[in-house]
Amino acid sequence: MLYQPFLDYAIDYMRSRLHLSPYPIPPGFTEKSAITGKGKNTETVLTTSHAFQTDKLRQIRAAHVQGGKALQVLNFVIFPRLNYDLPFFGADLVTLPGGHLIALDMQPLFRDNPTYQAKYTEPILPIFHQFQPHLPWGGDFPEEATPFFSPAFLWTRPSETSTVQTHVFEAFKAYLQAYLDFVDTATPVTDPLYLEQIEAAQLRYLRYRAEKDPARGMFKRFYGEEWTEEYIHGFLFDLERQKPLPSSLATQKWAVQP
Repeated sequence: MLYQPFLDYAIDYMRSRLHLSPYPIPPGFTEKSAITGKGKNTETVLTTSHAFQTDKLRQIRAAHVQGGKALQVLNFVIFPRLNYDLPFFGADLVTLPGGHLIALDMQPLFRDNPTYQAKYTEPILPIFHQFQPHLPWGGDFPEEATPFFSPAFLWTRPSETSTVQTHVFEAFKAYLQAYLDFVDTATPVTDPLYLEQIEAAQLRYLRYRAEKDPARGMFKRFYGEEWTEEYIHGFLFDLERQKPLPSSLATQKWAVQP
């Protein structure tokens, strides 16, 4: 249960700062289990889903996969509502037999916009530089993914589990705290053109993530293709399923659901 403390911290900390409401999780996704391996090497893989929303955040969701020493995954993402220009908060924490893969960022809507970067990336660069000596660059990363990550993208491959439990955990806390600081001061966007740009940027990001989700193969192996594709499109990256209205109506559409 390597990443359970991360999830527990995130939920408790958000509750201390935000008014969380439940976000609907489609039937069949709250909890799913499978048995893998044979004989003495059998292992139960359990996937649990957690989801919330606030007045400024459309979906706060986590997928937590626990498969013993060989497999531990926490995918924790925050999607702002379409009438805010907030970045996404993204944490992919993965432990496989070959080691740990850690990706942590506030993923920008507009990476090449200097004004946007000054607003949302420059303030967190000191946090990035604080942890970089302990969590060095993890090496090869898909070039096509570059537009979806900020210069403060923390991508690392720790060799020791103790590093995950200490430096990665502290970085996770610091990034989440900084993100909620941005949420505190965020104000609604009213300019129609900017609203359209925000919606297009969100859809571009979600379509890329849904298409390239690295967990697809793992989930298919455990739970089958039908469940996997519905989980990806109907819960993990569900914006298009929500049938977004034109951006001029985004404020009405993305009001907190009762």
